[in-house]
Amino acid sequence: MVSLNATVFIQIINFLVLIWALNTVFYKPIRRILSQRNEKISGLEKGIDKFEHDAVEKDLALKSGIKQARENGLRNKEDLEAEAREEEKKIIEKINEKARADLEVIRAKITREAESARVTLLKEVDGFADDISRRILGRAV
Repeated sequence: MVSLNATVFIQIINFLVLIWALNTVFYKPIRRILSQRNEKISGLEKGIDKFEHDAVEKDLALKSGIKQARENGLRNKEDLEAEAREEEKKIIEKINEKARADLEVIRAKITREAESARVTLLKEVDGFADDISRRILGRAV
């Protein structure tokens, strides 16, 4: 049977001192390091989550910005096209007005030249008539 004597108590005290020494020297630093590592990992995970959230927000903002820029560009393009059409109409109208004015000048010039030619021919008609009659008849009229 087991007898209780001083060696059992010494063994118990020795065991408790050993547990205290191991706990102090090995387990507490290891637990502290593990705790620090867990804190660091959880901090990094929070950072990752934050960066992922920021990346999603930035992606949405970028897509929104691109969409807005595309809409603005399309609106500007339509405005520029409308301005160009108006400018084209003005230019065509100016060209048409100039062409009408030039046409009127040319018509007036042709009318003046025709009138001048008519007056000249009327002055010479008697001479031509005499010349033709002389050639046809073979004598002076």
